[in-house]
Amino acid sequence: MKKILFLLLIPSLLVLNCGGDKDSSSGRPDFSRFSSFSANRSTSVETIKVELSTIADQVRSYGTIKVQDLVSVSPQVSNRLTRIYVDLGDQVERGELMAKIYDKTFRDQLSQAEAQLTQSLTALRRDSAQFERQRQLLVKELVSDSEYEIALATYRNSMAQVESARASLTQALENFNFTEVRAPVSGVVLSRSLEEGDLAPSGQTLFELASDSGYETRIFLPVQDWQSVQIGQSVRLRVSNEASVSASGVVSRKSPQLDPTTGLGEVVITLTQVGSTIYSGVLAENLINIQTKENAVIIPRSALVEVVETVVNPESNTIELKRSYSVFVSKGDSTAERRTLELGIEQGDRIEVLSGLQPGDNIVITGQQGLEDGGRISVASGALFQTAEQNSIESVDDSSQNSRQPTMREAGNRSGNPFANLSDEERNKIRSMSPEERRAYFQKLRSAGNDSTASSSNR
Repeated sequence: MKKILFLLLIPSLLVLNCGGDKDSSSGRPDFSRFSSFSANRSTSVETIKVELSTIADQVRSYGTIKVQDLVSVSPQVSNRLTRIYVDLGDQVERGELMAKIYDKTFRDQLSQAEAQLTQSLTALRRDSAQFERQRQLLVKELVSDSEYEIALATYRNSMAQVESARASLTQALENFNFTEVRAPVSGVVLSRSLEEGDLAPSGQTLFELASDSGYETRIFLPVQDWQSVQIGQSVRLRVSNEASVSASGVVSRKSPQLDPTTGLGEVVITLTQVGSTIYSGVLAENLINIQTKENAVIIPRSALVEVVETVVNPESNTIELKRSYSVFVSKGDSTAERRTLELGIEQGDRIEVLSGLQPGDNIVITGQQGLEDGGRISVASGALFQTAEQNSIESVDDSSQNSRQPTMREAGNRSGNPFANLSDEERNKIRSMSPEERRAYFQKLRSAGNDSTASSSNR
């Protein structure tokens, strides 16, 4: 086999040696036309037009939604529960009866206190009259001072007994009223710990109420994000498994210091508008709006070409990474111009450009890897591609295919476009793909197209 290959190579070398252009000084073949052919070969790319849009600088975090005021309802007296009037999820108003405690003991105590007060009042009236008589007799010097002092002491003792009886009656009445467990605030019943017939000790939590004051969430941010968050900034919230916004809120409080253990800063968000999917205990994603810019130059992240350089800092004698970003701008759909960019706000896959681009510039978003400044490009038809902001492939207008303009396949065949020969079935398949699958599929087609072009040239 090696002999056959060697024999086949000999005529080829002879042809190159005899037919190739020779350098006048060395007499060797000139292969410069092959490198010229390689340099002139165009790269198939996808482009989009730069447009002005709105972008927001946001801090993203996660926190558990909680009610602002969680109220524990506890019995003030101990005895057996005879009735429970509310259950989990019930809406109650302030003062509404929630449970009843067995009250016979407290009713008896109330009756005894009432009787004691009646007895004390009777004694007070008697002693008051006796004191008044002794006072008048003392004026007439008909009684001694000691007799008057005894009547005065008895009268004062009766008054004290009345005050004590009134206090006992007040306490007995309060204990009797405490046998009715009522809602201290308006809200929703979150939990219940006892059943009817159970002993309800005083001070033990019987119900938990979420007051109607609203919801809040507490988040903990790293120092850079914590510093940028300010009180009053708007917040969008959504449940982690929901795509749409579930609630909105505002930054209401911010800790003045970082946690010494974790190095994180606490921020409290108060919800102002709540959707049906927001409830106490749910995990929500919080998007704090730090800054919003309108009419900003926005490009997709996929268009960026990142260059990382290693730089030695002479002061600290450390190695640092210097990053620069650029894009390729299509000039006349045939040449790529490299532009160095100054970037601003980043929001997901969208990036603000502060300098280096103008609205209307056509930038390369696919196929720029390996592309050089001034390199030749072939722009693929935009009908097959989706823009970063559309997130869906644009449909091909059937009427445009029937007009006098060249069809996509004709234009593709003239420009060497590897996407031109796709069948309708393949096009429909592409439209159903995700953006990541489409890009991988297109890259595969380009590679196959470049290999095919190279093979044709060699032949």
